[in-house]
Amino acid sequence: MKENIIQIKSYAFAVRIVKVYNYLCEEKKEYVLSKQLLRSGTSIAANIEEAIGGQTDKDFFAKLTIAYKEARETHYWIRLLTDTDYISKKENESLLFDINELLKIIGSIQKTLRSKNQ
Repeated sequence: MKENIIQIKSYAFAVRIVKVYNYLCEEKKEYVLSKQLLRSGTSIAANIEEAIGGQTDKDFFAKLTIAYKEARETHYWIRLLTDTDYISKKENESLLFDINELLKIIGSIQKTLRSKNQ
């Protein structure tokens, strides 16, 4: 089976998000914003998995679009948690690097699919 970079990276990011969520709950006693981060941050990989299992190109593109939107939302929660002093600047930079990479990859796949279907 061919290695799928977006599948691997989005799953690794989801694992990171679960760990950040646990840290925020246990160490910072933050439960509301961290739950939002957990939901959107793990949803990216879940939607990528659904896209890969899509029955048509249209189905694949729709799930990929949801993954992109969840990545944008995750970007927001990371920034908000940083600006409210729940996440350090160092952790922020690392998380934002990863989420920006996912956004670029997903966006590139979307662009390729759009041009293919025109």
